Amino acid sequence: MDQGIPTDNLTNKQKDYATFLPAMSSFFARDLGKEKHEKDYILSSRVPPGFEHGVQGLNYTSSKDSYFYYKWHLYSAGHADLNMNKFSVRDDIVRNRDRNDNWILGDSGGFQIGKGVWEGDWKDPNCPKAKKKREQVLAFMDGNMDYGMILDIPAWVSRSPQGAAASKINSYQEAVDGTKINNDYFMKNRNGNCKFLNVLQGENFQQADDWYAQMKDYCDPKKYPDTHFNGWAMGGQNMCDVHLALKRLVALRFDGLLEKGVHDVMHFLGTSKLEWAVLLTDIQRAVRKYHNENFMITFDCASPFLASANGQIYTDIEIEDKKKWTYRMQPSADNKAYATDTRPFKDAVLDYKIFDTFRDSPVSARWQMKDITCYKPGDLNKMGNEGKTSWDSFSYTLQMAHNVWMHITAVQEANKAYDTGLNPKMLVEEKFDRVAFKDVVNAVFATSSRDEANAVIEEYSRFWMSIIGTRGATGKKTVNASTQFSNLFEEA
Repeated sequence: MDQGIPTDNLTNKQKDYATFLPAMSSFFARDLGKEKHEKDYILSSRVPPGFEHGVQGLNYTSSKDSYFYYKWHLYSAGHADLNMNKFSVRDDIVRNRDRNDNWILGDSGGFQIGKGVWEGDWKDPNCPKAKKKREQVLAFMDGNMDYGMILDIPAWVSRSPQGAAASKINSYQEAVDGTKINNDYFMKNRNGNCKFLNVLQGENFQQADDWYAQMKDYCDPKKYPDTHFNGWAMGGQNMCDVHLALKRLVALRFDGLLEKGVHDVMHFLGTSKLEWAVLLTDIQRAVRKYHNENFMITFDCASPFLASANGQIYTDIEIEDKKKWTYRMQPSADNKAYATDTRPFKDAVLDYKIFDTFRDSPVSARWQMKDITCYKPGDLNKMGNEGKTSWDSFSYTLQMAHNVWMHITAVQEANKAYDTGLNPKMLVEEKFDRVAFKDVVNAVFATSSRDEANAVIEEYSRFWMSIIGTRGATGKKTVNASTQFSNLFEEA
């Protein structure tokens, strides 16, 4: 194996694109933490010979001795050890990071409330269970994050039987009221180390508008000069419908809630489509040009980690003009017959015709086939059994790192291609007069009044109906998502 394989600095390739945040899995973070602090957690025989910096070279959040480096990330309090009074191996990658090296947005874990994992009466400010979790989440955010989302209660929780029973939230308005309790606590008790994003929820246009009306004051420096929240997180219908997202941005602009140095960050929850990666770049550039030069859009997804957990690996990136843009995932190599194969992973998978094509990352280029397919016939796993798979837990960790590099690279290459004039099919309307998304967005933010901006948005309502949402909704479903939102939150 070539020991001169270059590393890759993805931070330097980011340019002025909307910023993708890999939503790091607790499994991946735990493995790096345990390998660092527990002797022989990962046996030396399992470390690929091409890993000149050992297992810790997989820590892509660090610019020092990493096989690739990327600055921006998301980490969820919903999967963290929230006890800040004790050392946590699982969260070491976050708690003991060099803050000059990376930037992390904390997800509050509101999804855990919605799914009934964090029990308590969340509409009662004095409920002991809810109160303790509220305190722990704030302490975790203030102690570890650059930005964090407030602890929202999703609007859909009352329609989740398990979530409603565990949270005692039985209506949309109770979700609003419960979120206000959390907001008030965060605002009163935050220490200022972490900046907070006000989360906007709502299952349809009406709810989204109402939620904004009830929550917007929390970001108003005139009403809360010292404790106001510092930006916005787009959840519910706001995150998956470009029509509504543009309407919300216009409202924020003319309500004075999108101001330089005050509200510089907007996050879109759970967004994985490459088309949306460039769409959000267009919006970011337009807001920077016409209103707030510091404005930063971020978006996250956990796909690189979930793909590996499901036995899949990213093999290629497909970016063609007037086509759907995507990253290709396929079931990875898994055969005990490969357990002694010392060929580079790429050479082996192409030789065995497992994939037609395979794009190496700075991580996979350092593997041999046997580094993934490590179990031979008759080998026992850590449970003392002979399993069906040739993988051990470290096989998953290795492929997660590769998938993260591929996903970030896909987002950056999509933006680069977009800037050269290539367009994904859904961002250009050619049925009648040719309309490009970037031109319409510029027209929206070039206006000088709320009415003018909204008039431009409504003029192109047919165009918005053709743009597939982050969860795949189109047409009337995009305008009113109540009928399909149960599918949405299952994927969040």
